[in-house]
Amino acid sequence: MEAKTPAESRTTLTDLVLPSETNPLNNLFGGELLARMDRAASIAARRHSRRIVVTASVNHVAFNKAIPLGSVVTVEAAVSRAFKSSMEIFIDVWVEDRESGKRSKANEAIYTFVAVDETGTPVQIPPLKPETDLEKQRFEAALRRKQLSLVLAGKMKPNEATELKALFEE
Repeated sequence: MEAKTPAESRTTLTDLVLPSETNPLNNLFGGELLARMDRAASIAARRHSRRIVVTASVNHVAFNKAIPLGSVVTVEAAVSRAFKSSMEIFIDVWVEDRESGKRSKANEAIYTFVAVDETGTPVQIPPLKPETDLEKQRFEAALRRKQLSLVLAGKMKPNEATELKALFEE
């Protein structure tokens, strides 16, 4: 299989925050943002694999900045690493200032998706070839995140997590 770049999977969803999507403080519900991120990540995973994809895990979510009613919110997702059948998707959430239109980063998340066939069986996907410095940084860190998840789930012995061990050894 020929490697693909993160740019080939990049997905951008832009929308307004409506009254029915806000909490009593008139900020976007966290669950609403999670759903938007899941949709963008799903499209990115599908673009990379050209297969049916399912959410395997939400590895990390940071709600760093409240997103107020009426805001223009942009969710950007791209594959940050491809493994055998799974893909890590890095998601950045941006909010526009109402007056200036300047974007600022509000949140980020990391999801894992698995490509499957019509029976739900995992299938092999193309490798990923990062191009930019940020893509390379996210690509390298993805293996450490995967190993940490496997160790915490009891699916990998800590001494087998070579990328994690390398962080602590000189």
